[in-house]
Amino acid sequence: MNNEAKLDYTMTLRLKKGEVFFGPGVAEVLFFVSETGSLSKAAKEMNMSYNKAWRILQKAEKCWGQPLIESIVGGKNGGGSQLTKEGKRLLTNYQNFEKETYSLVDKTFKRFFSQDMNQNK
Repeated sequence: MNNEAKLDYTMTLRLKKGEVFFGPGVAEVLFFVSETGSLSKAAKEMNMSYNKAWRILQKAEKCWGQPLIESIVGGKNGGGSQLTKEGKRLLTNYQNFEKETYSLVDKTFKRFFSQDMNQNK
């Protein structure tokens, strides 16, 4: 164990409806679909297989009860994917929930552990 390492914490927020269906991975897929206009490109950006990206999105859509992305077929750019209105809303709400929660947890962590964080200085 490294006694010189700084005291810190880790936390991952996930949404569930009976089972976990949405967390950092799905949020990242949606973000990159939004950025790249393609599920395939989003998966490549994340070094994730297309099949895995598709599966986690399918699970999220099934549990959420609404489509999160929609395919654009053909066209001069060859088609792609984009977030649905509901996909944008869910991603934005999750990102805001995550940001606010981490802010609160950071304050709480410092309140309880600031003395321990400064011991090795």
